[in-house]
Amino acid sequence: MARSLVDKIWDAHVVRSIASGQDVVYIDRHLIHEVTSPQAFDELAARNLPLFRPNRILATADHNVPTLNQHLPIVEPLSRSQVDKLTENCQKYGIELYGLGHQRQGIVHVIGPELGLTLPGTTIVCGDSHTSTHGAFGAVAFGIGTSQVAQVMASQCLLLTRPKRMRIAVEGQLRPGVTAKDLILYVISQLGTGGATGYFVEYAGSAVRSLSMEGRMTVCNMSIEMGARGGLIAPDATTFAYVEGRPFAPKGAAWEQAVSYWETLYSDDDAVFDAEYVYDAAEITPMITYGTNPGMGIPLTGHVPSQVPDSEAESFDKSLKYMGFERGESLLGKQIDYVFIGSCTNSRIEDLRTVAAYVQGKHKAGHVEAIIVPGSKQVEQQAIAEGIDKIFAAAGFELREPGCSACLAMNEDKIPAGAYCVATSNRNFEGRQGPGSRTLLASPLVAAITAVQGRIVDITQYLN
Repeated sequence: MARSLVDKIWDAHVVRSIASGQDVVYIDRHLIHEVTSPQAFDELAARNLPLFRPNRILATADHNVPTLNQHLPIVEPLSRSQVDKLTENCQKYGIELYGLGHQRQGIVHVIGPELGLTLPGTTIVCGDSHTSTHGAFGAVAFGIGTSQVAQVMASQCLLLTRPKRMRIAVEGQLRPGVTAKDLILYVISQLGTGGATGYFVEYAGSAVRSLSMEGRMTVCNMSIEMGARGGLIAPDATTFAYVEGRPFAPKGAAWEQAVSYWETLYSDDDAVFDAEYVYDAAEITPMITYGTNPGMGIPLTGHVPSQVPDSEAESFDKSLKYMGFERGESLLGKQIDYVFIGSCTNSRIEDLRTVAAYVQGKHKAGHVEAIIVPGSKQVEQQAIAEGIDKIFAAAGFELREPGCSACLAMNEDKIPAGAYCVATSNRNFEGRQGPGSRTLLASPLVAAITAVQGRIVDITQYLN
């Protein structure tokens, strides 16, 4: 029987199917951080359960960490408590921890791939919705709740319902200035924030295959923003080249054996999907969001919609009121206060190189505060080795230390109430970057050009 890629990986990990129709699925890799793990560890202790396979778990500190002076004690009491608790639990249960000060510390969805822990054909979970990032490697990766974190800790398995299958193909060549971030913002704007609810999405098509691994991770990362359980892309030569030689990747004969298996990981030609969409890459232009969910996206040169269905009118107008925008208006020329380049969506070395290539020899607008937060210590060190840090400093951009930073208001990096921030992160809900903050999602290139111009512009007029 023809099978999709999701089915092939899922079937290889089913330990047992039960009468209800659910499957007990084995989990290859469990990633944890300081936010969702404390309650899970408490549950293990309360039920006197051992940690089943500590060698399948990796921990890091990312959400609550400061991005300045990481060598000093964390100032915020709650953040300090959570990071300390993670350290204590990892020591107690024998879990590898890449905490503050460790050369491998970083955002969980950045360090997994760069260390070679994220591999094709595997199942990967984390108590964080953007675990779908790892699907870029041809893995079934998804976020789980705190009770499920405890289940994996105790059994290395989860009781799951097989998701529906969706394929989204983007065919053709992306225009100059159009990036993976624009591609996924465009798709979400077409399908809406609930358009993929209940599905695992496979991204396909020539435009997707042409993306780098960093670009593919950006696309899969934001699958969750249209309601998907996760997203993935069939592994290929680009995938293998990225993984090969990384610290935890297979070596020698094991590598050859792994690649032989990975080459079988694709959807069969006659595989059936529950839903399919095809988009033309030529129709995609640089994007930006104007509202309070990632589906409220428009081309930079477009206009805020003037008409919406009556059923959506109340929430739509509430969103515009929060953002300070009006129906039908253009965002071009709008002054921006902050630019944030970072998060698990866009904080990799490719993202920093893109920004550096544009801002070299330029300087940010005087009224804009521009911060760049690398996704890991490894990215930070690579940026320094390449001289990118000096380019940023000369352009007035502040390069900080790794962490989730201003993607979410769980640490010291917050956007003030009423301020506009062009962010390369994944969510723009009310208060996401701080109470009253106003977030506009965009690509690193759009963010860089916006910081220099001080306002929203048609970036195609500023490309070299």
